[in-house]
Amino acid sequence: MLRKWKELVRKLKEDIFTLYLASKDPRIPFAAKVVMVITVAYAFSPIDLIPDFIPLLGYLDDLLILPLGIWLSVKLIPQRLLDHYRKLAKEQMHERKPNYVMAAVIVIAWLLIGYWMYQAYMNRID
Repeated sequence: MLRKWKELVRKLKEDIFTLYLASKDPRIPFAAKVVMVITVAYAFSPIDLIPDFIPLLGYLDDLLILPLGIWLSVKLIPQRLLDHYRKLAKEQMHERKPNYVMAAVIVIAWLLIGYWMYQAYMNRID
């Protein structure tokens, strides 16, 4: 069971990276690019529509929106381009090192959000 979940997560990561790579291709139709950019941005965003700390609903948006966006993007991309970018994503993921810059950006974003929330709370008390 754990192996199936790990495989599913690996496939989702691979699909998101495929969409990221394909989004830069001028041969991709405009509608596909819009869906791809929204899907990739949602996948990389530290902010969810429904926060993960809310029981059940918090992860439900990730389990529905992300696969739906991937599915729709894959349907809109021409098959030969999709095959090319899937192969490219698979190759690059195996040789790629962790992206510490993106990790730092996400941590900074969370710290800024936390600071903003703290300030809003403190101003409300005064």
